[in-house]
Amino acid sequence: MKSRRRLFVRIFLVALMFGLAAAVLRGYKISQANKAPKHTVTNIDQPSDPVIMAAGDIACPASLVVAPPTGECRMSQTADIISVAKPTAVLTLGDNQYEAGSLADFNTVYQPTWGAFKGITHPSIGNHEYDSKGNAEGYFDYFGAAAGQRGQGYYSFDIGTWHLVALNSNCDLVSCNAGQAQEKWLRDDLSLNAAKCTLVYFHHPRFSSGSEHGNDQAVAPLWQAMYDNNVDLVLNGHEHDYERFAPQNPKGQVDNDKGIREIVVGTGGRSLYPFKGKPFATTEARYSGGYGVLKLVLHDSSYDWQFIGEAGSSFSDSGSTSCH
Repeated sequence: MKSRRRLFVRIFLVALMFGLAAAVLRGYKISQANKAPKHTVTNIDQPSDPVIMAAGDIACPASLVVAPPTGECRMSQTADIISVAKPTAVLTLGDNQYEAGSLADFNTVYQPTWGAFKGITHPSIGNHEYDSKGNAEGYFDYFGAAAGQRGQGYYSFDIGTWHLVALNSNCDLVSCNAGQAQEKWLRDDLSLNAAKCTLVYFHHPRFSSGSEHGNDQAVAPLWQAMYDNNVDLVLNGHEHDYERFAPQNPKGQVDNDKGIREIVVGTGGRSLYPFKGKPFATTEARYSGGYGVLKLVLHDSSYDWQFIGEAGSSFSDSGSTSCH
């Protein structure tokens, strides 16, 4: 009788130990599950690399926006494109505010549209910013430190693995000549740049088949400095159209080894200029039928581009290029 009782007690104790062990194990598994990283769903439409939106020739003067705004004033529509893209940064390609770049017009027209992205905007200066006063006071007052040193308007910074440079192409006011302050600064900046990929942007295009302004020879020394230092991509405005070129050398000849790709994006909203002449031999795409913004995705050793037109536009241009 006693042996049976002892056997029963032993069986009970063993069962109890196994039950306690199982409970502890379940608690441990639950604890570890709570510590495990949560699964996150990645939106494949939003690349992890930096997204840049860029255009120039943007906001109408306040006098044209007073009710009703003219059909030329499409800065609100291009700002909508940027809102949808949710970029890392916005680059302006000059003539940000017409006609005279006054601070009052910046606050009245630019601010309610493209000003929504002011905190991530890296501007460049155009000729119209100098029209109100010869020192572009409204431009520098509005953008502040983001516009670079007052009176110069050229500066550089990094985004992701890329190096970006904003220049002042008003060469009659801030010299672009070889050996002068801006060109020397540019060469020094680029020579110290260790990034694989480099983007430079400014207002006046060295090459353009547009009818209003065309090629700008004054910026040629800057192009030479960029070519000598392996710049990959240049963005411009001034000509109110869209034009993408094959990689070119400073003479405007195709150079797939070291050439710089130039893209003119003067479609930010102010007005459009029609093409009248033939495209250049190096022109790969051009469009003057509507407004839009250029989207860039900056990868470690390449970039994607896409021109995004305002709602209703049927034109598209996109592709990818490796850095030098």
